[in-house]
Amino acid sequence: MIHVNRGATSLGVFSEEEIREGLRSGRFTSSDIGWREGMATWQPLSQFPELAETAAPGVPPVQPDAGPALTSVAMRAGLPWEHRQERGFVSAFIETLSIVLTKPAEAFAIMKREGGLGEPLIYALIGGCVGGFVSFLFSLGFQSVGLFKDQQNGLAAMAGMGIGSVAIVILLPLFIVIGLFIGSAIVHLCLMIVGGANQPFETTFRVLAFSQGSTGPLQMVPVCGGLISGVWALVCTCIGLARAHETDTGRAVVAVFLPLVVCCGDSWLCSCSVCSAHGPQRIIDIRRNAASRSAPCPG
Repeated sequence: MIHVNRGATSLGVFSEEEIREGLRSGRFTSSDIGWREGMATWQPLSQFPELAETAAPGVPPVQPDAGPALTSVAMRAGLPWEHRQERGFVSAFIETLSIVLTKPAEAFAIMKREGGLGEPLIYALIGGCVGGFVSFLFSLGFQSVGLFKDQQNGLAAMAGMGIGSVAIVILLPLFIVIGLFIGSAIVHLCLMIVGGANQPFETTFRVLAFSQGSTGPLQMVPVCGGLISGVWALVCTCIGLARAHETDTGRAVVAVFLPLVVCCGDSWLCSCSVCSAHGPQRIIDIRRNAASRSAPCPG
């Protein structure tokens, strides 16, 4: 994917074929400048080897001091999903899914920090619902194997299929929305605690929404899809927060894992407190049982 600018104005992010077609149709000119991951500076489209046959040569290079300023503009050109009116609904979703899963650093470097919560929320709902529902169908398929072993359990599973399907269709989108808002609020608070929240809550929400929406379909992988989806969601979220908030990755990692550590710590403390409360009584009961067993029988 290549970022294209005309002066200081970002034209968006396009594939090589789209740029070739744009050069032929007049949408782009050879003086437009481009940048992609791995390049040190911006270059005119005429200096891209793969576009040399289409773009006219002889365009003067961009001034060296113009690179950083233009990079800042183009790096927020937006993900393909944010340009779905031009790219098409399905194409924009697949392209966003692909770039977030395979190149999260690049994806969140061009993601718009602002622009509303609606677009990322819809994306997260689509990805999460598709992955969750297919995963549910897989679980029903694995349970159906028991139909040949235990008829009673099989009939119970069949009876629960309709109820479970209706429940997941109704509740899954609700759980995704609630979890996304609560999770974003907690992560943003932790990011503020560690000093990495350089952008508003909306930016954090957009990172989590695009991360969850992209990793949700990974649940469709049989057996271990849930684990893969969860792990990669954490990775994408950490990278996304670092790029979107322009903070170091360490702060982003701490902000993401701090709630998990706190929850695990609370659970461990509760377990210890329960054991402490019942431990002495348990010892007394054991001693009483031992004494009753060792006592001689009457007569």
